[in-house]
Amino acid sequence: MNFKEFIGIDVSKSHIDVFIRFNGLHAKFENSQTGFKKMIDCIQTHVEYSLAEVLFAFEHTGIYSLHLSLFLDKAQYNFTVIPGLELKRSLGITRGKSDKSDARSIAQYAYEKKEKLKLHQMPSQTLLKLKRLASYRERLVKERAAFKSRLGEYETFLDQQENCVLFESHHKMMACLDQQIEKVENELYRLIKQDQELTRQFNLINSIKCVGCQTALMMIILTNGFTLFEKWRQFASYAGTAPFPNQSGTFKGKTRTSHLANKRIKALLSCCATSAIQYSPEMKIYYQTRVEQGKNQMSTINIIRNKLLARIFAVVQRDTPYVDTYRYVG
Repeated sequence: MNFKEFIGIDVSKSHIDVFIRFNGLHAKFENSQTGFKKMIDCIQTHVEYSLAEVLFAFEHTGIYSLHLSLFLDKAQYNFTVIPGLELKRSLGITRGKSDKSDARSIAQYAYEKKEKLKLHQMPSQTLLKLKRLASYRERLVKERAAFKSRLGEYETFLDQQENCVLFESHHKMMACLDQQIEKVENELYRLIKQDQELTRQFNLINSIKCVGCQTALMMIILTNGFTLFEKWRQFASYAGTAPFPNQSGTFKGKTRTSHLANKRIKALLSCCATSAIQYSPEMKIYYQTRVEQGKNQMSTINIIRNKLLARIFAVVQRDTPYVDTYRYVG
């Protein structure tokens, strides 16, 4: 659609700064339903075009921008959510910073990239809940790992009888975190089972050998139920498993994966690949053959990560469970 006005919104915890690109108007409103309605009234007063011809743009700021996204989606306004790193790199060298200048930069970015930007589509309420719970589970796991690490240090250097309260407290905290992690996981799987389509995707992914429940869950969440990425190669770029050339002029460096990646899913895919090398005869032979040929071990593991990723997308798109044809080879 050919938009005629571009509105940049800088979102903070308590307020939103709104900048209308063509007339240069800046206004500040509360980050609440009341503030959003006042924003719309202000725009209708100062913009000569209908709201159907206006594109709202703002940076993804997690929970702070969630209510704004829900408001715009419910009202069926056109809006796009810009990744923070993408926006930051587009600005180049800048001096100084303010909420007004950030809103203006977002509006200018939306105008310049209007041909490439995609309108944001909100995930279902179930997917939103899954995303929040998965993020919370990850924080709990990190907290448990921190307590476990400290406890290991205490056991090495401290006497347990003289520091019984310290040791007892750590054990209780770890037990409590174990309980809460289990509770969150049960809720995650309950939400999956409530949705027929998500259950289908979850079961199909789990049909692949060495791909576990956590990987299946994260794949569903990160792909928005396999609607954000058409091909597995696109997701491989997002996950950081797609290799890219490193060349410039006469310099020819090694082909490497990018550090710009979703580290969580990349780590899960690495665990799946390591498991496949151990328990999948096909992958084990493939890995051993490449290593014996002098190929790099990490590059081989990355190839296996991508093989598993391709299988995940294939079973979901074909709507058929994975069949291990290798075991039928005579």
